[in-house]
Amino acid sequence: MAHYKSSTAATSRPIHGIDRRRGRLRRNIDLISSLPDEILQQHIFVFIPTKLAIRTSVLSRRWRHVWSDTPSLSFESSDMLHAASINETLTRYTAPKMIKFHLTSSVEHAVPHMDKWIKFAMSRNVENLSLSVGFVSSYKLPDFFYMNSSIKQLNLMFPNSYIIPTCSVMWSSLKKLSLRYCILSDKSIGKILSGCPILESLTLSHCQRLMVLDLSKSLRLRTLEIKCSVEFSRPRQIVAPNIHRLRLQNYKSTYILVDVSSLNEAQVDFFFYLHHKLTLEAYLLQDILKMLHKLKNAEKLIFGCNILQILSLAEVCGLPFPMFKIKAMTLQTEIFQYVIPGIERLLQNSPDLKTVNVRASEGNIIPDCYFDNYLDLQGLNPNQCWRSKDGVFWNKDRSNVESKNVASFVELMLKNTKILDKMVVQLNERYLGFKLEEVPTLSQKNNVSIVLSTTPMTYEWCESLIS
Repeated sequence: MAHYKSSTAATSRPIHGIDRRRGRLRRNIDLISSLPDEILQQHIFVFIPTKLAIRTSVLSRRWRHVWSDTPSLSFESSDMLHAASINETLTRYTAPKMIKFHLTSSVEHAVPHMDKWIKFAMSRNVENLSLSVGFVSSYKLPDFFYMNSSIKQLNLMFPNSYIIPTCSVMWSSLKKLSLRYCILSDKSIGKILSGCPILESLTLSHCQRLMVLDLSKSLRLRTLEIKCSVEFSRPRQIVAPNIHRLRLQNYKSTYILVDVSSLNEAQVDFFFYLHHKLTLEAYLLQDILKMLHKLKNAEKLIFGCNILQILSLAEVCGLPFPMFKIKAMTLQTEIFQYVIPGIERLLQNSPDLKTVNVRASEGNIIPDCYFDNYLDLQGLNPNQCWRSKDGVFWNKDRSNVESKNVASFVELMLKNTKILDKMVVQLNERYLGFKLEEVPTLSQKNNVSIVLSTTPMTYEWCESLIS
């Protein structure tokens, strides 16, 4: 009898538990469905693709039309994203004011509808407009597109398309402009900039045909980013006397910085593709050092791994480096032989340096054979050139780094700085098993705060720019 009661009690508890869980689930659903429309529209739907927002209508009868008044529409790239479905969505959209309109389409049939979709977004006084047609067809923006007073942020990606405004440009509210994979002449960019009186940020990513980028009349422009992954997609000269922040990434050749006299922060690096052949020439080393000379008055500099390799080659060849006024330096690199001479020289030529951040990088690096072949052609012995002056044996391959190399790297930075206050070394998974007992001793001995971390850290301003 007792056994029977125990069994009954045991079976009844889960049933009550299921009932309780169902009750909680019903209450949670009721709580969600009772949210005000404004919360759903401005804090949930605005952050998800429009097709997902529309699908929520099946969860609650009251939500059936809530999405249509959301101040944001987002159509992501998909072969299933047909023009007819976008047109149907726009006919059901009722919000009088649009904050953001985002469209990415890689299908050919979307291009003929672009004018209509742009006009729709502009009729709702859109503030943030992002358009991308993928690598499918050339597209010419309509004249009415260049006359707008509501857009504050504009992101365009039109591969194989010429951006040629045939009318006056009037983007009186535009503060942030990003152009990617466009064909853009000096005359066209000049016309665009003349119509953006309050522009603060400009990004040019893989844009072709530019020769001279003159930003001297853009008095409010503070941030400039230029990314060029192929040789012909970069301006040869940059005139930007008003910018405070600069990010440059280039391929095979560098930029002539005519005027960046107001610069405070800069990031520089070099593209390298494993399937492309890179020819290192003396003029490339000289041009990079000339570019660094224009950056010497900045307070913050960020160097990528590939440019550190090239600077290391310049150092072992005995080329002169400028003196810097930087107070904070970030090195995005692995620890290996082919970056050490350049880092050492940068530190020695930065007497005001107070903070150093090192972040382990994961991208492609220039193979060591390029540098050794260059030294051979100069009649120099690579093994002798790369030999450390302090007798430290550095790992030639970044994958062969050991804990002693990390400790030696920290010690090298301490030896080559005068007033350093803080050093942060952010390592990746490759370093997780290392025992670095020497580092705390180095910290105490040199009165410098040293932080070793294997967790992601907050990125600098330039790493958060639109790519």
